[in-house]
Order: sequence, then C-alpha cells, then structure tokens
Amino acid sequence: MSSEGISTLAPTMKEKLIRQALERRLLQADVCPSDSSQVLSLAARVPEQFYRFDQHSGYQQLRIMQQGAARFGLSNPFFKLHEGLAGAETVIDGSHYVNFASYNYLGYSGHPQVAKAAKEAIDRYGTSVSASRPVSGDRPVHRELERELAQLYDVEEAITFVSGHATNVTTLGYLFGPRDLIVHDELIHNSVLQGIQLSGARRLSFAHNDWMALDRVLSNQRQHFERVLVVVEGIYGMDGDYPDLPRFVELRQKHQVFLMVDEAHSLGVMGRSGKGIREHFGLAGSDVDIWMGTLSKTLASCGGYIAGEAALVEHLKFLAPGFLYSVGMPAPVAAAALAALRCLREEGGGRVAKLQARGRQFLRLAQEAELDTGSSTGLAVIPVITGSSLKAAQLSAALSRRGINAQPILYPAVPEQSARVRFFVSCEHTPEQIAQTVVAVSEELKRL
Repeated sequence: MSSEGISTLAPTMKEKLIRQALERRLLQADVCPSDSSQVLSLAARVPEQFYRFDQHSGYQQLRIMQQGAARFGLSNPFFKLHEGLAGAETVIDGSHYVNFASYNYLGYSGHPQVAKAAKEAIDRYGTSVSASRPVSGDRPVHRELERELAQLYDVEEAITFVSGHATNVTTLGYLFGPRDLIVHDELIHNSVLQGIQLSGARRLSFAHNDWMALDRVLSNQRQHFERVLVVVEGIYGMDGDYPDLPRFVELRQKHQVFLMVDEAHSLGVMGRSGKGIREHFGLAGSDVDIWMGTLSKTLASCGGYIAGEAALVEHLKFLAPGFLYSVGMPAPVAAAALAALRCLREEGGGRVAKLQARGRQFLRLAQEAELDTGSSTGLAVIPVITGSSLKAAQLSAALSRRGINAQPILYPAVPEQSARVRFFVSCEHTPEQIAQTVVAVSEELKRL
C-alpha cells in the first residue's frame, strides 16, 4: 500500500498500522513515533499480507482451491447442515442420506440411556462448571468417568480434558522439552504434531507402522536425549489400519523409552468387547505409558482423556496448562461419556461384533470391485483412494446426488496422489446400505 493510500484511511486505522505493524521497525530505526512523515514512510514499506487477513497466504490458498472447484461445477462439500441426529442415516437440507461421515461407531450418540444421562446432569449440575476444575471443583460424574476410564485400561488413574485435540497438545507440550526426543509414526494425527512443536522437543518420524524402522531410529538416537517418547495410533483415522503394538512394546522395554497410544478411533472398534487395541492384542495396561483417547467418537460426547499411572495423571491435573487454565468439562458432557462407557461395558459386545462385520463386508465388496482401499483393515475406517483431490471431490458430489454422504479428503490433508473419499462404518448401517454404497462408488468412479 502506498503512503497516499494510507493517508486516506481513518485515523484509528493509521494508529493500528503504526502501533502493531511498525513497532519493531521504529525501534530498530530509532525513529521518534511523533515524527509522522518518517512513520508513514516506513508504513509504506509494509506488504499488505502482513496486516490484512484477506491477503494471508493460507487464505489465498483456500480461495484458489474454492475457485478451482467452482470452475468444475463443484460446491463446497464441507459444513453441511444436518437437521437432526447424524448416525448411519441423516437429513441434510431436507433430503435423506445414508451417512458415512460420522464417528458414531456404536450408535451411542442418540442412545436413550446416553441422552437421559446428559439431560439429568443438566437438571442437577447446569450446563457449565463455570471455571477450571481446580477452581470450581469436581462434580461426582467427573470422578466416576475418570475412574471407569482407568478401569477400562487396567491402570491407576485417568484425567479428562474438554477437547481431544487439546489433550494431545497440552500433554505433550507440558511433559516434554528441548532435551527430549519424540518419535512418531509418519501418519500421526495433527494434534500430536502440534503438541511436539509446543514442547520444543526434537521430532523424528518413522515409516508408517514400521517397527523395524523405529528400532533403527532409537538405536541411533536414544543416547543423545533425556526423555524419549514413541507415539502411535490404535487405528489410523485416514487409512483404517493399525500397528503391531506388541512389537512397539518390546522396543519400549529395549530402549527404555515412553510409549503413547492414541486410541481415538480404536476404542469401541477393536477387541472382542470394544476395549480397543489393548484387548485386540491381549496386552496389559502397564505395557503402555500413556493411553490417550477421545470422548467424541465411540463415547458419543466431546473431549479427550489420558490414562496411566497415578504419577502421570496427578502431574497433569496440577500442572498441565490445557487442564489447569481451561474450564472444566461440563457435567452433561461427562455424563454422556460415562453413560456410553457403561453401555459399552454392558452391551458393547453385540454392537462391536456387528460393527466389525459391517466393516469387513464393506472392505470385501470394495476390494472385489477393485476399489483402492489402501491399507485399511476394515475396522470402521475405509478410504477409497482416487489419486487426485479433484476426483475425490467429484466422487463425493456424485455420491451425494445418489443420497450417500461421504466426505472427500483433499490435499494438503493427505498427499495429492492419496486424495480419497473416506467412509466411516457404523454398527447401525445395514448390509443393504453397504452393498448399495459400494456399487454406487464403483459406478461413479467409472464415469469419472
């Protein structure tokens, strides 16, 4: 922007430009702020992208993607308006869809017992605890939920947070520092990457699910750091596969490192009764140092948790910024998660078996139709890889026209050649819905 352009702005805008965009320049140049001519001269040198959000590089990239989609006649596939419960079926803008864009794996969101528990908690405790839990205090439902999460993993304690993403960010950001190393699967979730960045720890990745590659990294690097943490997921939410966790447990013992497992997608999905990857492999709770998960998927609520030894949990409760300085989980949210957890314990076996059967069916039919499902094991998360963001968006739009809601995953969320439409399977999907969906996907891909 030129100095002439700046001179036409309101005085308040001039002041903002001077105070916010030029403070460092003024100090470095030893310019007196009262010398308006020198200030305006410096202001003229500030590129627009440094003081306008509509010129921000990220927003510009978004606009380019939106304009490109519009040229191909594609509307925005995101932020659709669902008019009721979004389970295996949903209503969007008055039209009925078979829904494959929900984490409601076991159908507990909308389950009568879960809804009843949340409503009763509102009547008893209100809609907010109105401060952080250290300040406002606990409600009985907080302690019951955390006790039952600890029992689920057969560990000493658990702690719940108001956000699943923030659970990883604040836990990793607080527990580890610049003298530490965090090694993660190359496909690890964004929340882990953000937590590592906050921590200041050195970050290294290893090839997806390749425990031998991890062994080589630890053999070369362990001695150079104080604490070392290895992070993997129970089920990878983009690809629907899982690690050979016993191998990672062996490396934990061999190299004297911490092991963390993010069970966001595997709780309620893996294991005979839905207890997750630990049950799937028959591991002890103590085989993993940090069990992490979310309350928003199988447990039909919102938030996240950490489960492990008492020293870990007590440490986080008193000192982790994302817990200490955040409002506590609302009692209705905790009550819903607790009710879902109890449903999982009491009736989960049948739902879990049905979910696993539906996932196997989807994967088998997709593979028979020669669809590219990547490395998916059919455990609730099944991608259909299209090879380009445009093709993924076109496939999603075509399915929508046929009454099927499945979201595209586009670059940069995944590499361009790995763009896909991702299907989340629920125990409430019928065999007919799954069979008809796979036929529709196959037909639409051939047209593309």
